Amino acid sequence: MSFVFSIESRSTASHLVRGLALAALVAAAMLAALSLGRYPLGLGDIAQFLLASLGFVDLAKPRYDLLFNVIVEIRLPRVLAATLIGAALAVSGAAYQAVFRNPLVSPDILGVLSGAAFGAATGFLLGGDQTVVEILAFVMGLAAAGVGVFIARLFGGAAIIMLVLGGMISGAFFAALLSLVKFVADPYNQLPVIVYWLMGSLANVTLSQLGWAAAPICFGIVAIAGLGRGLDALAMGDDEARALGVPVASLRFGVIAAATLMSALTVSLAGVIGWVGLFIPHVARLVVGPSNSTLTPASAALGAVFMLAADALARSIGKVELPIGVVTQLLGIPAFLLVLSRARRNWI
Repeated sequence: MSFVFSIESRSTASHLVRGLALAALVAAAMLAALSLGRYPLGLGDIAQFLLASLGFVDLAKPRYDLLFNVIVEIRLPRVLAATLIGAALAVSGAAYQAVFRNPLVSPDILGVLSGAAFGAATGFLLGGDQTVVEILAFVMGLAAAGVGVFIARLFGGAAIIMLVLGGMISGAFFAALLSLVKFVADPYNQLPVIVYWLMGSLANVTLSQLGWAAAPICFGIVAIAGLGRGLDALAMGDDEARALGVPVASLRFGVIAAATLMSALTVSLAGVIGWVGLFIPHVARLVVGPSNSTLTPASAALGAVFMLAADALARSIGKVELPIGVVTQLLGIPAFLLVLSRARRNWI
């Protein structure tokens, strides 16, 4: 008994150390992202600004105003957005991979990204402002997932294969609608805006937008982490999970709902950003193992770090800021190839 307790204590301590290390990594990445840009800042400048804001040191007003503009008004919103969106996409990908028991599943498995892209494009076509575009992207993302689940329930209940097929049908349908919107859009004014938005960008994210998106995203991450043991049971198969007392259908659709909500919110904030939800969970498994209780927070931390790195690269690599969706693909593909040989052995 004491031996078992000793093993559990060491395991808990190991998880705590890894968690603290990942949290420190995220904090370091955020500080680095705040310092990088066309107007470089040192960590001393950031510390000086924070101390001046708290009233511990005096700072000349022109210098304080400059630091406030660069740190708070320009860089802080996109740093927080990158952290939040990266965590949401990575956790959504890990949740979908656990629910569908497939290592190649991404947040678009139920057509969420296609639906959200269609909603945003429709907003631009109608001449709506940023708020209208975000609302339509969020609503249509949820609608696309709902269509996929409805098709699955209509023909095959909660079977995984029917959920996948329903998502494929829903995604194809909303992708066709998106193509139709692009076809009828004004090629000089509306179409370039739609195409650029679809490539993803954090340039227009504001603190007020993050304010209403942060709560549901954080709730979704915490909820999926809390359902980790149920997801671990689900990995053994539906019959085995039921034998352990797990409500399979309720758990599956509950996790799908939380992951879909987070995915739709990320698209409404920053456009379509790929690969984060596909390969970051594989990296997290290599770091903390396959248990979903620890995999979820690890995926959130690593997803945040990856997005911060991608955003810093997008706004620093050239004279013109690159779309972050392009950068995540360019970084994600070789990174996924590096972890593929080890990650696949954990699934086969």
